[in-house]
Amino acid sequence: MVVVAKEIGDKRYRESAGRYLEDFEIGAVYEHRPGRTITESDNTWFTLLTMNQHPMHFDKEFAKDSEFGRCLVASPLTVGIAVGQSVADTSGKAIANLGWSDIKLPAPLFVGDTMYSESEVLAVRESKSRPNQGIVTIKTIGKNQDDVVVISFERSMLIPKRGHAVDD
Repeated sequence: MVVVAKEIGDKRYRESAGRYLEDFEIGAVYEHRPGRTITESDNTWFTLLTMNQHPMHFDKEFAKDSEFGRCLVASPLTVGIAVGQSVADTSGKAIANLGWSDIKLPAPLFVGDTMYSESEVLAVRESKSRPNQGIVTIKTIGKNQDDVVVISFERSMLIPKRGHAVDD
């Protein structure tokens, strides 16, 4: 996790997360910690907040007759946690998320599973229209406690150059 404390006064520091454009290197892999154990409350609240009424996410009796035999964690929650786990390392200084692509869910995530994520830098380039910023593309994968990949996706972000972030 990239967290830097910048001195802003006498014995006073302000935490700043994320990387500047110059800090990203193609091929670098950032392992995001801590992991996150998904609770039944997490999954139920998420389905309520997003109005996802599919019974596979909150009806144990319905889910026990499925091929999985139990409730699944809602897929957008899986995406959200993997993105959240990556923020301190990758997008803590981002000006904007530019998009997600190639989202895949190769294995289910269940209540009680712990997810760990990591991101690989795929591309880094300066912005053509914004001289103090650039675009970084990463591939993030999330794995459960058994090292099974449960999600992967690519994400592009607009990142400031050193000296041009909001918290500089």
